[in-house]
Amino acid sequence: QVQLVESGGGLVQAGGSLRLSCAASGRTFSSYGLGWFRQAPGEEREFVSGISGSGGITFYADSVKGRFTISRDNAKNTVYLQMNNLKPEDTAVYYCAADPTYWGSRRREYNYWGQGTQVTVSS
Repeated sequence: QVQLVESGGGLVQAGGSLRLSCAASGRTFSSYGLGWFRQAPGEEREFVSGISGSGGITFYADSVKGRFTISRDNAKNTVYLQMNNLKPEDTAVYYCAADPTYWGSRRREYNYWGQGTQVTVSS
């Protein structure tokens, strides 16, 4: 069982940076794949980034590749999303997700979800 709590969202100007954190509880954390998703108003939830349990494999949506970096610190039970060069179209509620075996882009594969944190990028 995994509990996920996101933090680090807020208001930032275009071109700025934010670091999102997702703190997890559960001793199986290091074995779980983790993903970040986002959902803008009126839109469906979309994949942003994923990372394997060991942290050795990462995966990014084309829209954020080169700007966002996902990482994890299993000793701290935390996954991060470093977001640089933010754009107004990055505005959304960001969610972290966890699954025992999956870390890819299909949202329905993830079994556990956080409550989300709002990211707003002003132009």
